[in-house]
Amino acid sequence: MKEEFLYFLWKFKKFGTEALKTSAGQPISIFDPGTRNLNSGPDFFNARIQIGDQLWAGNVEMHINSSDWYLHHHQLDPNYENVILHVVWNHDEDVFRKNSTAIPVLELSRLVKPFVLHNYLNLLETAHNSLNCEQDFPEFDQFKMDRWLERLYFERLEKKAKILKELFDKTANDWEATCFVFLCQSFGLNINGENFKAIAQSFDFKIWRKLKPDLFSLEALLLGQAGLIKGEDKYALDLRKEFEYLKVKYQLCYELQQKPEFFRLRPDNFPSIRLAQIAALYHFHDNLFQRIIDAKDVNSINEIFKVEVSDYWKTHYNFSTPHKPRNKKLSKKFIDLLIINFVIPLKFVYANYIGADVNSEISDLLRFIKKEDNSIVKLYNQIRPGTAVNALQSQALVQLKREYCDRNNCLQCELGASILNKFPKYV
Repeated sequence: MKEEFLYFLWKFKKFGTEALKTSAGQPISIFDPGTRNLNSGPDFFNARIQIGDQLWAGNVEMHINSSDWYLHHHQLDPNYENVILHVVWNHDEDVFRKNSTAIPVLELSRLVKPFVLHNYLNLLETAHNSLNCEQDFPEFDQFKMDRWLERLYFERLEKKAKILKELFDKTANDWEATCFVFLCQSFGLNINGENFKAIAQSFDFKIWRKLKPDLFSLEALLLGQAGLIKGEDKYALDLRKEFEYLKVKYQLCYELQQKPEFFRLRPDNFPSIRLAQIAALYHFHDNLFQRIIDAKDVNSINEIFKVEVSDYWKTHYNFSTPHKPRNKKLSKKFIDLLIINFVIPLKFVYANYIGADVNSEISDLLRFIKKEDNSIVKLYNQIRPGTAVNALQSQALVQLKREYCDRNNCLQCELGASILNKFPKYV
């Protein structure tokens, strides 16, 4: 058994609360269990509890055994001097404050119904094939499932938003510059994302703005800063010459620590192609950030990303190796990834910045995008067919798997907790 179970029992009063008494026989009334403390110190802050004739306001500490108080050296920590109640599963030793007064103890083992404990042990302390709740997962109420997945998605979005907010601060609150760096990172996906971000941050965005009318200069700047201009054909030589000119003019001295990866990438994902597409996107669009913010549906966003690379890249994936002309426009699948990982976080953070609410718009966008095809989505869909059919649900399942299932945080999961919540409450 883990203390997390005690936190759950206490927070939701999953035990008989009538005629409660301390281990010393004093009556207890719980008016407010307090707020869970996720940092160091007592487990719950600001509880309101009547013990005997005295109403107390203070903190609550929890342990499996009351003797754990001394095992954890709380008697030496002044943060625990204002604990008004010690909630334990098993009371095996009295605990005293520094002034020798005993801390009241509430023992839960005698108050929790056996079937509640049984379900907890089955959920969190029994071996399972894939998920702790794999037997219950197909039976969860659909409304509860939909509501929890939406909450999980926005929980995941908040994590992305935090990174984007930090980037916004680094660009001196310039939304266009933030958009550019974040777009480059998103174009690089998992393999080259950090490299592309470093390239975008290696020069002042004002330079990019000045070069916007000239697609050739934009390509030279990106590919040159990436260290990818290696060919000996005329276009490569001209690009290198242009880049050397830009280096001198704008005093560019950045050298990328690690060049973008080509290994194990399909040609359409080669960094040379992705950087050329970024250059084309900015060349053909004015005020890209505002255009993205103003686009309210998937079709409008798709139109923004329908740009074609320069003629050279229509016949090349890399320098000096030509092929027959091919369409190098962004694929629908790649645009969907950009909407999920770039467009929506950008809209979300900007809306928070100006005090607007775009949650409904974001939810609608994601419901028009097909689910992602990854091992996590396949797992849940195998256990419960149809769990994810759109991008909102597939993103939510990634959050569910990584932050709850993999970490055994079942009692913080609305679905996992409902396995225990379906039993009667004793209040």
